[in-house]
Amino acid sequence: IMIAGGMGNIREQHVEKKEIKPGYKVIVLGGPAMLIGLGGGAASSMTSGSSAEDLDFASVQRDNPEMERRCQEVIDRCWALGQDNPIEFIHDVGAGGLSNAIPELVHDGERGGKFELRRVPNAEKGMAPVEIWCNEAQERYVLAVAPEKLEQFEALCSRERCPFAVVGEATEALHLELNDEHFDNKPVDLPMDILFGKPPRMHREATTLAAPSTPLPQVDDINEAIDRILALPAVADKTFLITIGDRTVGGMVSRDQMVGPWQVPVADCAVTTSTHNSYTGEAMAMGERTPAALLDSAAAARMAVGEAITNIAAAKIDQIKNIRLSANWMAPAGAPGEDVNLYKAVEAVGMQLCPELDITIPVGKDSMSMKTVWEQDGEQRSVTAPSSLIITAFAPVTDVRKSLTPQLRTDKGATELLLLDLGRGKNRLGATAFTQVYKLLGTEPANVDSSTDLRNFFNAVQELNQQGLVHAYHDRSDGGLLSTLVEMGFAGNCGVSVDLSGLKGTAQEILFNEELGAVLQVSADKRAQVEALLAEHQVADFAHFIGEPAETHTLSITKDGDDVVSREMKDLRAIWSELTYRMQALRDNPECAEQEYNAKLDVNNPGIKPVLTYDLTENVAKSLIATGVRPRVAILREQGVNSQLEMAAAFTKAGFECIDVHMSDILTGRVSLNDFIGVMACGGFSYGDVLGAGEGWAKSILFNNRARDEFEAFFNRDNTFSLGICNGCQMMSNLKELIPGAEHWPHFVRNQSAQFEARFAMVEVARSPSLFMQGMEGSRMPIAVSHGEGRAEFKSDAIAQQVNESGLVTARYINNYGDIADTYPANPNGSPLGITGLTTTDGRVTIMMPHPERVARTVQNSWRPDEWGEDGAWQRIFYNARKFVG
Repeated sequence: IMIAGGMGNIREQHVEKKEIKPGYKVIVLGGPAMLIGLGGGAASSMTSGSSAEDLDFASVQRDNPEMERRCQEVIDRCWALGQDNPIEFIHDVGAGGLSNAIPELVHDGERGGKFELRRVPNAEKGMAPVEIWCNEAQERYVLAVAPEKLEQFEALCSRERCPFAVVGEATEALHLELNDEHFDNKPVDLPMDILFGKPPRMHREATTLAAPSTPLPQVDDINEAIDRILALPAVADKTFLITIGDRTVGGMVSRDQMVGPWQVPVADCAVTTSTHNSYTGEAMAMGERTPAALLDSAAAARMAVGEAITNIAAAKIDQIKNIRLSANWMAPAGAPGEDVNLYKAVEAVGMQLCPELDITIPVGKDSMSMKTVWEQDGEQRSVTAPSSLIITAFAPVTDVRKSLTPQLRTDKGATELLLLDLGRGKNRLGATAFTQVYKLLGTEPANVDSSTDLRNFFNAVQELNQQGLVHAYHDRSDGGLLSTLVEMGFAGNCGVSVDLSGLKGTAQEILFNEELGAVLQVSADKRAQVEALLAEHQVADFAHFIGEPAETHTLSITKDGDDVVSREMKDLRAIWSELTYRMQALRDNPECAEQEYNAKLDVNNPGIKPVLTYDLTENVAKSLIATGVRPRVAILREQGVNSQLEMAAAFTKAGFECIDVHMSDILTGRVSLNDFIGVMACGGFSYGDVLGAGEGWAKSILFNNRARDEFEAFFNRDNTFSLGICNGCQMMSNLKELIPGAEHWPHFVRNQSAQFEARFAMVEVARSPSLFMQGMEGSRMPIAVSHGEGRAEFKSDAIAQQVNESGLVTARYINNYGDIADTYPANPNGSPLGITGLTTTDGRVTIMMPHPERVARTVQNSWRPDEWGEDGAWQRIFYNARKFVG
């Protein structure tokens, strides 16, 4: 199961939905109706396997992210108008389709409504009325818009090329009427209170069953258990899932999954900034303990909440009550014993733990049919999933710069590792990774025994962080203390030396229990100060100093003078990362998968080490910005483009006036490029890249006389400049016939890995005439990579070499040793000679596949040196552009 969600900010005037007045138009925005969701749209809607085959097909959700992008752009354009926002009311279309969304919209506005079924956009004309009304086609919204604002709304939709339809209007009478002009009847015609009247209370009977249990594993060789645990998917390296998802889009991600100079996927929480120029932000973290529900559903639910809190504690949050939770409940309702388990779990967190912590659960979701049935050899078979609670915690962050990570620091002098054990030595092993890898269960799982301890733990971590006493932090969860220590060592590319003598229990119990807790790295000379704070927050009783980082690249664990574990970190990393390697080898280019796996096992890898040939603190455009003159630049986008905001933020900071220009503005003549000194083509997926990366966008220019003339005239003005990033780079490379001095530019094709790549890579800036790169030659800098078709393709190897030596290459991928990268993932797309940026002969137009605008601020970088200030390394190119304009 994949849990996906999002969080953002909302303006105060948009918190409360406005009044829906009689006569307000009800609009369906987005994609058409399709035969989707009619057999149980989500897997949770009905027991899998219980429907007919034709309905199973109809149940499959089909996504259309490019349409979702267009809808979102319309909504963004509307709310950006502030008080003039034409949207009075909005509701997404989900379960039940329009049959749920439209009635809920008008009901929430205390109105009824009259609607015409045949006005609903429909891609499958053979659907029956009930299918049109009830299908769950995605990427749709229903809105209420005042009649006098309809023309304004229509213009915004036209600009974004987003389809919409007025399907009816709100009425004073609390009555729902759906007309079908095709059959000349009314499929729905009933009072609103029949739909929304108070339902009768449900009465259910449930039977409590004895929880299953097994003995604990009897393991003679602890190293065998370690190997099994590190290979377990719940514990193992999951890079293969992470690097295929864009983690930098929007330009406000400060903490993603990847940690440290070696980019190891072990972050405890995600952190974003509130805006493109703030240090406040938001944090998100998750918690789940599904296996424990087999033994004790209430304990599993409490542990899910507890784990979410110990994860999100890595972010700087004022107080625990600022945390909010989203609860995703999943259960096979009606299965023997499961209704009782669900009741106990809900009671444990909803009525007990969360109120004790002053934490609310304002949102959530449920999936109550976690069961699949099938027939095999004439026999009815079924599998049920245990009652599960997946918690997502989110909270406002006071300073994103104070986010803690698991990266052990070996550059901070003598340090110690501090274990905060919320289990207080109980070491319960039931339903842990340890029992799972031996196909056993145990008898008693970990639990949250004291909400007071959990609150004190959170407060202590926050205070230690505030005072700058913590160098690294990692919670204890799947795999226990063993996994926590090993992952911290991986993130810091170092070893770990630990003595368990001061802890209760056997080495196996201590290392493999999954009680709540965390390991912190603190300076040895600050120990007294740390201990005083622990005592002040009443956590000293379960705080233990257990060891230190080691530069020997070994994991050394002792107890009572005996050696318990002595392993090379390289060998442990090989086990931990094998899952990702095997999955990548099956899914992607196996040669690339092997190259990345080998790179992970290189203990001599120095990691990301920026080398700048210029003064990062110098703003070469400072005097020009101070004049207040703000040259106008077009932030150009096409449908599907998604990186315009971070591009605008970087250029705005450099003293430009940034204007949002959609290609439809140029194609219709609403906007002329004559009014701009610069044009920036942004990243994303124009036209879904169905015609090739950036090619649909380019063809909309090349084969439209108005657009072609506009761009050709712009590029030929000798006082203009342009930057194409990612999709914009791909698009501009296809416009090279219009761009003087761009004849040598390559075509960009599918990555060598055969996969979308989201990476934090190193590049070296080359000497070139590019106005953006002046004064940066020789700098080695990390940069965000996010593309599926970024491999530069030249007509021949000889031409590639010729271009490489032409002085018109602006940047090349390098590995962490500083060499031109010819292997994956240092060269994430397989471009020859590492080429990833080029310019024209006069340097006015530059194209790059990576995203400098997404790492222009220091806090946008997945990892950054401690000494960097507000500006990241790449903000310099935007200052250079302002200097060029003068």
